[in-house]
Amino acid sequence: DIPLAPEGRLQASAIGRLLAGRRFDHVFSSPMLRARETARLAGFGERIRVHEGLTEYDYGEFEGLTTGQIWATHPGWRLFHDGCPGGETPGQIAERVDAVIEELRELGGNSLLFGHGHCFRSLAVRFLELQIRYATNLLLDAGTISITSSERDGPALVLWNRRVQPRAMAV
Repeated sequence: DIPLAPEGRLQASAIGRLLAGRRFDHVFSSPMLRARETARLAGFGERIRVHEGLTEYDYGEFEGLTTGQIWATHPGWRLFHDGCPGGETPGQIAERVDAVIEELRELGGNSLLFGHGHCFRSLAVRFLELQIRYATNLLLDAGTISITSSERDGPALVLWNRRVQPRAMAV
């Protein structure tokens, strides 16, 4: 559970300026420090409700390892296909994010979520009613904004992986 780097702090502030004036009925954050700090720096600190369902994918024995290090002992390993020994399986992450999606639907309104890349990739594909393995196909960078919406024809990605340029917005 590590804090934001200086660049991440700038991105969080820039995200806040980008979201200023928009209405959110609910604001949730992962319990992890960097997600809560991002929400606070973006101007939503007083409204945050911590949600365990937004915690990053549990890497178990692979926690802290790079993909290259994992491949050295598990050639061809893929997170959303194979899961992590001692951590979550793809089925478990799907079940976890399905519960988050159901809760958000029951709450209604617009929700703003602060969390982590692999969890959000999982949320997006499950929201789109796709199998969890398709989360592999949605790349997501840190410090970006994505929007999903229930549209007339069903769930949709409105915006995905929009980079916020902190230096350009910092005065």
